[in-house]
Amino acid sequence: MFKIKNFSIVPKFVILLLDLGATVTALFIAILIQQNVALRAINWDHVVNSIFLILLVNSLVFTTTKSYTGIVRYTGVQDAVRIAAAVAMSSFIILVINTVALGYSTILSLTTLVITLYTVFTFLFLISYRVLVKYLFAYAKNYKMKKKSVVIFGAGDTGVATQRVLENDGQSNIQIVAFIDDDKKKGSKNLNGAPIMTFAAFKELANVQPIDELIIASYSLPTKRKNEIVDFCLDHDIKALSVPPYSKWAEGKFTSRQLQSIKIEDLLERDPIVINNNQIRSQIKGKRVLVTGAAGSIGSEIVRQLISYAPEMIIMCDQAETPLHHIELELQELSIRVNCVSFLADITNEKRMDGLFETFKPHYVYHAAAYKHVPMMELCPTEAVRNNVIGSKIVADLAVKYHAERFVMISTDKAVNPTNVMGASKRMAEIYVQGLSNEKNITTKFITTRFGNVLGSNGSVINRFKDQIEKGGPLTVTHPNITRYFMTIPEACQLVLEAGSMGNGGEIFVFDMGQPVAIAELAKKMIRLYGMIPNIDINITYSGLRPGEKLYEELLNDAENTLATYHDKILIAKVREVALASINESFNDLRLLVTSASKVSNEMELVGKMKELVPEYISNNSIFERLDPSLQTKILDMTGGG
Repeated sequence: MFKIKNFSIVPKFVILLLDLGATVTALFIAILIQQNVALRAINWDHVVNSIFLILLVNSLVFTTTKSYTGIVRYTGVQDAVRIAAAVAMSSFIILVINTVALGYSTILSLTTLVITLYTVFTFLFLISYRVLVKYLFAYAKNYKMKKKSVVIFGAGDTGVATQRVLENDGQSNIQIVAFIDDDKKKGSKNLNGAPIMTFAAFKELANVQPIDELIIASYSLPTKRKNEIVDFCLDHDIKALSVPPYSKWAEGKFTSRQLQSIKIEDLLERDPIVINNNQIRSQIKGKRVLVTGAAGSIGSEIVRQLISYAPEMIIMCDQAETPLHHIELELQELSIRVNCVSFLADITNEKRMDGLFETFKPHYVYHAAAYKHVPMMELCPTEAVRNNVIGSKIVADLAVKYHAERFVMISTDKAVNPTNVMGASKRMAEIYVQGLSNEKNITTKFITTRFGNVLGSNGSVINRFKDQIEKGGPLTVTHPNITRYFMTIPEACQLVLEAGSMGNGGEIFVFDMGQPVAIAELAKKMIRLYGMIPNIDINITYSGLRPGEKLYEELLNDAENTLATYHDKILIAKVREVALASINESFNDLRLLVTSASKVSNEMELVGKMKELVPEYISNNSIFERLDPSLQTKILDMTGGG
């Protein structure tokens, strides 16, 4: 038994019989129209013969084209095209047979008008009953379900497409209450039966009528406006969704299943960046490019973006085997083919890295390899110096030795007035590459880029909060007043490529990070986006600042000034420069200490040397704070303080 309530699939032979019945009905109506609905004027012998012919031809055509094999309740455009082709083929065959038969007998005598009307009615009947069944099934499935009240933000093409998807999806039992649009010209109008209103009018509506969902169907909505909309939804228990990016529409279409919840990343990103792609392409095209730390968050995204600029080769260097393998597999699936080579190596292994440079002789080097986690590096200063300082020196020296054209070092805002080992180690790497750029006999252009936290990077606070929420909490925040700058990974890497292309050597480029974000407020909003209430459903706890951590990050220290560039999001920091000879002497001391720093006392000496080279390095919440008093006088003398 085939019950509608169980949504059983009707056997194909039943659909075939219904289709044949529709063709007979179409023929009969066509003959009636020809005879002006005068039944007495119809030659029933001819009708019976014509019906026999119709059934025979259509049985063969429908079986051949398989026009009856689709699931009726899912009828779509492809089914309509297949039915139209089948009807056209059968009508043509009937026309030919009828024309031939007229030469020998009048037993058929189907006029051109009858065949034409039969064709039109057959197609309409076959499509109409399928559409009817489709909607009956949708009604049978959803009639007991509560209708979902939905508003769509954006009364443009994307908004209309969203409405069409929702209304045509048999899985969705929804009612489009209204469209919202900031374009005042569209106000007080209707769109496909739903009123278009301003956001202010929608707020009034939401206070008197329950709204279940708001779908943002606009790709040009500023982030500030998006935050305003989402905040209102969160305050009124309205689920906020967004239409997927157009690039993710399957074959130019999207379904209701692709609608996605608003993520915290959507609310932190800023207006799209405009970069000089032509300039980057002219430099990268046909060149061999080395990316260190290629398996990391930043390094892997740099690799992805480099591919579009047609380099001769991308050498992906990383010491992490599995992540490097993953990015390699990802690139193999791309339609754009670029010669990408994986090179497993530790940047502190000088011989191994020399072999890399000797083999591939890269024209460009993007140095993204680094240890970055502040608390971990505070516990392991030796490794911070070994990787971030000595490793960077090795790669930079090899770039000089093998005459690389450009060396782009990726630094961090934690290098500014560092309060921790990690930040100080990155500042030391900055100092070294700047020192190299000032040497007249060196042709390699050394460029440094400095930015803050990136959204979704390995170990980022957002990923940690997501994990904690999914486990039921609590969310751990170090301090109620802590703030951080955030930037999306693609945005950061775009700016890295742009800065790398515009640099002449020796610059430290600082990125406009926008406004800092309060981490406690970030935690609260993420909880609310998950449909829960902070400190009721999910608790927020404060653990205290971690070793080396500070309340807020800086992109410039007090003594630094900036110069503008042609890009409004990229500035050049004017920083204190150190002679290369002095740097080399300090780095040699560091190298010796790294090889012997097996005890805490040795690590104290190591960090003390770091503070000598980076006088603005003042430890915070760290065992290394004890080193600072002895250096205060020297710091004041160097900075001009009193």
